[in-house]
This record gives sequence, C-alpha cells and structure tokens, in this order.
Amino acid sequence: MPGLKGRRASLVDDVRFEGGHGGPALASGVRANPYNPVHSADGDANRRWDGQYPSLWVRGGGGTFNGIWSPNTYASAGLYVSDTNVPGHVYEISVEHHVRNEIVLNRVSNWELLAPQTEEEYGESLNAVSLEIRDSHDILIANYHGYRVTRTLGPAPAAVRLYNSRDLRFRNVHVNGESGFATCDGDDCATFLRLTKYPYENAIEAHGLLVREREFARLDVSTTPPARATFPQGAAVKKLADGFGALGGGAVDSHGTLYFVDRIFRHIHGWSPDTGLRIVSSHPLDPVNLAVDKSDQLLVLSSDGNEGSVYSLDPKGLDGAVTRIEAKPAGAHPDAALVMPMVWWANGEFKDQYDPARDEFRNLAEIFASEVALGAAREYASPDGSIVLPAFRVFHQGPANYLGWRFSHSLDTHGFTVAKPGSRLYFSSAGEAKTYAATVGSKGVLENLKPFVERGGESVVADAAGRVYVANGQIFVYSANGDEVGRIDVPERPLQILFGGANKQTLFILSHHSLYSVNVGQVGS
Repeated sequence: MPGLKGRRASLVDDVRFEGGHGGPALASGVRANPYNPVHSADGDANRRWDGQYPSLWVRGGGGTFNGIWSPNTYASAGLYVSDTNVPGHVYEISVEHHVRNEIVLNRVSNWELLAPQTEEEYGESLNAVSLEIRDSHDILIANYHGYRVTRTLGPAPAAVRLYNSRDLRFRNVHVNGESGFATCDGDDCATFLRLTKYPYENAIEAHGLLVREREFARLDVSTTPPARATFPQGAAVKKLADGFGALGGGAVDSHGTLYFVDRIFRHIHGWSPDTGLRIVSSHPLDPVNLAVDKSDQLLVLSSDGNEGSVYSLDPKGLDGAVTRIEAKPAGAHPDAALVMPMVWWANGEFKDQYDPARDEFRNLAEIFASEVALGAAREYASPDGSIVLPAFRVFHQGPANYLGWRFSHSLDTHGFTVAKPGSRLYFSSAGEAKTYAATVGSKGVLENLKPFVERGGESVVADAAGRVYVANGQIFVYSANGDEVGRIDVPERPLQILFGGANKQTLFILSHHSLYSVNVGQVGS
C-alpha cells in the first residue's frame, strides 16, 4: 500500500500484510518458507528480503489505523509515515521480521503510536531498528514494546533511533529479549521464558541522548545530555581494548590477569597491564563462560553439544591442547568452590507459574526462589578438583544439530562467580530486575534468599569493603546495607563486571564491543 493518503477521519482497520516469516504468502494459502537452510536469506534467490516498498506507507495523510500486523520480511518497513502534519493515531500495530526498519516516521508531526509492538527474528532482523524517527516533532509513543527473540546471535545498539527530532513523548516503554518455548514429558508440558544475551543494548539512541533503561514509565526527549558520573569521585573509566563482537564470560586468575570470551569470533582472550591484549584460543569450540581453578587453568563452558560441554585448557600451554570434562553425579566437595551464575533468568509460564492449590499464578519472586532451590544432579569438576560447575538443566530450541540453541542458567549468564558453599554472595534475578543476597549451598542451590536492592541487571559483584556494584545500563554502587552511594557511567552498556589486577582493586567492565576498567582502590574501606 505505497503512498496511502488518509484524511483525519479515515480508518484502516484489521489488516494483515502477508509475506516472509509471518505466514502464508501464496494465493493457495500454503505458507511459503522464507528461509534457506541456515536462515540467512530466502531459499529462492528471486525473493529478496528488504526488496519492496514498505507494507503500509502513509505519505501526506493521517487518520486512524487499528489492528495492523505486518510480518513481511520482503518489505523495507512495516509502517512508514512521511511528510505529514495531519494527525494520525495507530492502535495496536505489530510489525515484525524486517531487515532494516520496523517502523519509520520521516518528517512527521502530530502522530500517536499507541501500543506498538515489534519483533526481531534472528535470521532476517539481526541489525534491524525497531522504531526510527527522523526530522519529526510532536509525537507520542505509548505502551511501546521492542522485542528481539532468544535465538538472536548478535547485539544491536538501540531499539529506537532518533535523528533531528524533538518534542517526543515516550510513555511505558518495554524493551526485552526473551522468548517462550515448551518442554514436555508425555502430556505434562511446561513453557519457559528464557533471556537472550542480545536484547537491544539501549532503549533509545540519538545525538546527545542514550537511554540505557529498558523499562521505564516516562521520558520527554530534550536536547540536554545528562552529566557523567564516576565512582569514586575523580576516578577515570579507561578503555583497554575494543573491536570485539560480543564479550562475556570474564574470569580472573591468581595474578589478577583477566580472561574473557568473544562469543561472535569464538576467541578466548587474556589481558594484563604487562602483556596487554592477547588471544589464548581461537579454535571453534564455542566458548561461552570461563572460570579459573587454583592451578590457574581455565574451566570453559561451551554451547556445543546437546547439553553444552565443558573443557579445561592451560592459557599458557600448547595451542589447541584441551581436556574435555565429563559430567558426573553431583557430590560433596568440602574443599572445592562452586562456579555459579551471576544472573539467573527464571520466568516460567503455565505449569511452572500456576499454583493450583491457591488457584492463582505465582509471582516472579516465588518462581525465582523455586528455580534456584533446584540445584543440579550432575556437575563438572576441574582437573585439580578445586572448582565445580553444577550442570544446571539445559533446554533446547530448534534442531538437535549445531543450528539449534541451548539455554541454561550457566549459558545465559554473562559471567560466573566462584565461592565455597556457605559463602554469602549477591545474584540478580533478571525476570524481576532485582538483586538478592544468598548463601551458596551444595549442588548449586541458593539458600537464605534476601532481597538486596530493587535493581537487577546483567552482572553484580562486591568489593573487599562490602560495596555492591550492579551493572544495569550503567554501574550502580551500593553500600552493604543497600543504600546507593555512587554510579559509574560507561560509554557502552556494561554487561559483566568483575575485580582483578594485581591488588584486585581494578574493576574490569565488559561491554559487547569493548573492555574498560576503573580503579576503585582509592575509596576508603
């Protein structure tokens, strides 16, 4: 429908645009598969993704648009509005699976987008922008939902991109990256929501404006950027290295050397002030997260295999020499430390969420508490026996070969924390966006849960003085009693934070694309 003009009182109601991932695209009603075997393009080279005009293009007009669904991968956008100041009202539009843009407003004023929803699929929409607003003003976006599926294999900067626009009102914004899938034992099924590592890094991005919070109630866009904050006062956030695809899995050895994973390039890196950045391993072993044992060997969790896999390597040893570690029944290890996720994602639906005894749905806190109390029946132990990684249950999505996806608490988290049973540590519940204090029990159980702060994020760590650092858009610093005492603003979204360096007073900060540090040792204890 290119160039649709509507008067102020016109109505377009209950329309679905066919084509691509969203449904039947043939006159017969039979669904045309839009994918080649690896979901990188259409199986028919003559059907080019992103090769058509927008599904719905309003140029110079306005009116009311209600109940619109555009999952057409072949269109350049699902909704494109341009060159108009005629008021427009869009109710409950769902725009999905486009390559570059889902919704675009270009030279538009006096429009409202009410409950717009977008969805980015992993094959076609890896780099898509959910909402792009160019040279526009007097726009209301309310109850907006920008969503990337769990299967997504790489990061994207922002859900909303603004260009030379003003007087924009955002109300009730929700940007997320989890997806539901079912696991069944006979007729007994449960659906789980899992967290992807690649939701949009930021909610909104523009010149002079970067909104990291992915869920908020109100924002009026202004032209004044907020001041940066650093904790402690006068400390500097330093960029140590950049050019990465997607970082995570950081761990520090006994000398303070940092090791971490670039998941896109499947590299394991090392960094220290003496050597700078180096590549420890570049072999296609699908590393995800790391831990370091007492012998300074790396315990590597890989996404390869139906249940994932674990291996050990010496970061200074022979190139390619690894030791595969098999899972064994979980047991007691009084002298070993447990390798635990920093962040847990537990947000089950249906069987897991509904409590028939009370005839009501469990709240997220109950779901989280029940999930972390499960522990693991099996475990992976490092060759020297000093650390043990619980083999938390792994869920599958997609085919059983390497094209499928694996999800577990250990695979989903951006990094591990290592502690002996009985230790008191901090963990984030991603589904609740809340941080808890808990005691590490045997077999990976978290006990004595106590809410710490009403903020949870991608990572949480405590320093030697008892202060707690939570990475959630920026890094928020809390005293041991939960009072916020400072903030560290980072040029990119912090995903994992951990202490290292020779004196363990260097806070390493991993974003998707860069490695940063800040020295917090000058803060008195």
